[in-house]
Amino acid sequence: QLRLVNNMIDITKIDSGFYDLGLQNLDIVRVVENITMSVSDYIRSKSVNLIFDTDFEERIIAFDPDSIERIMLNLLSNAVKFSKEGGTIHVNMHNTEEEVIVSVRDTGIGIPEDKKELIFDRFRQVDKSLTRNHEGSGIGLALVKSLVGMHGGSISVQSDHGIGTIFIFSLPAKTTQDEKVPPAEKKPKPNIEKIHLEFSDIYSIN
Repeated sequence: QLRLVNNMIDITKIDSGFYDLGLQNLDIVRVVENITMSVSDYIRSKSVNLIFDTDFEERIIAFDPDSIERIMLNLLSNAVKFSKEGGTIHVNMHNTEEEVIVSVRDTGIGIPEDKKELIFDRFRQVDKSLTRNHEGSGIGLALVKSLVGMHGGSISVQSDHGIGTIFIFSLPAKTTQDEKVPPAEKKPKPNIEKIHLEFSDIYSIN
């Protein structure tokens, strides 16, 4: 219930224009890697492998670290939830002149071709037989899409049913002109309660 209420509050704020991003000029590589590694023990406890890789070492861009954390936790949660034991989740980062691209790929159950357009819709889940008894509000990915969009980025999904899924989101490689010194960057801690709260499920449609 708390998860649903928080999601609804955030969606309402976004729709009404009252959700403010706390943009800071930070190293996106460090932040994404720290978030990913903070949940590595949890993911491996599910007998799923986790691999982080990047083709660049540092890129300072403007983003809201709290929103990026929420985006990554949602994508990682969906990946581990629908991966079989012995599966692998790959988090990759790529760098272009104009944007930073982050992908989260799993070797899980995948998404049927005719359901791909529905997964970012609110309160939509893609096939109840695939949820494996996991319950959720069905708005986790709607939030992810909104948060990415607020950064001026985009998100897409590629999937082969029964083989795996990859979510790809991009962020513009821009910095803010705000001269205020951002607070010190903190490494996320492996908080299991927070992981359970942030992790959402999507693959089922009522």
